[in-house]
Amino acid sequence: TYKVGNPYKIAGQWYTPKEDPYYDRVGIASWYGKKFNGRLTANGEVFDMNNFSAAHKTLPMPSFVKVTNLDNGRSLVVRVNDRGPFVHGRIIDLSRRAAKELGFLNQGTAKVRVEIAKNQIGERFAVAKGTTSLEEQKSVIAVPAIAVESRPLAPPKGFAAALANPSVKTSALAPATLNSNRARGAVAMEPTVTSPTLLYVQAGAFSDLGNAHRLRDQLSAVGTFGVAPVQIGNTRYYRVRIGPMATVERADQTLIELINSGHPNARIVVDKMNDACQIC
Repeated sequence: TYKVGNPYKIAGQWYTPKEDPYYDRVGIASWYGKKFNGRLTANGEVFDMNNFSAAHKTLPMPSFVKVTNLDNGRSLVVRVNDRGPFVHGRIIDLSRRAAKELGFLNQGTAKVRVEIAKNQIGERFAVAKGTTSLEEQKSVIAVPAIAVESRPLAPPKGFAAALANPSVKTSALAPATLNSNRARGAVAMEPTVTSPTLLYVQAGAFSDLGNAHRLRDQLSAVGTFGVAPVQIGNTRYYRVRIGPMATVERADQTLIELINSGHPNARIVVDKMNDACQIC
């Protein structure tokens, strides 16, 4: 059955599940598999690492989210039926099968975009972006955890040209349709054109530039931090961060240093290259 869930505490940190039909985040994904295979998930199902599923800290269960690997453009719609990941700097934990299809099984992590999926899965879709009321979402029927047939995705016609020339129209890159009504647990998507991204560790964000400069100066022992402005709505914020980082592992190390030095709200962020250039 569909449930939002109660607030819970893990390793001293509180998490509050909530409905978020406009959820759209960019960050780092990881995956889990054999060690947890056959165990119960947070909503009482049996975890099958060969299904297309995911763990998320706060989204209702089940929810369907579209996960896009920002390095290769591959996307999948997966079903959230578990809680996690409880590792600093991660926004979603995918099943082994999902990680394999997205192309980061060997690396272990990937830069991804996670967004509530649009209603592609019929009447049992859990949280449709802007298409269902909260009452309808609460009455949704849980989708069975089932295996889904898949095949390697060949780049669609025009994909190479679109990568070489961003002005090329990408209407050919629309999501693939479901093979059958049995495949309600996941949807394979055609590759999409993604912009180059950069990896940063952010210590904080302020509406006052002076506060941002003070934090930057305090962090000189950790590394060389910069202050990057960003406009959100009518407010201009100044982000204190270090990077770009060469690898996720290096970002993890820096994040732990920041947290241990008294900055528990530090986090790993992924920016489009064009959005990351301005420093003040």
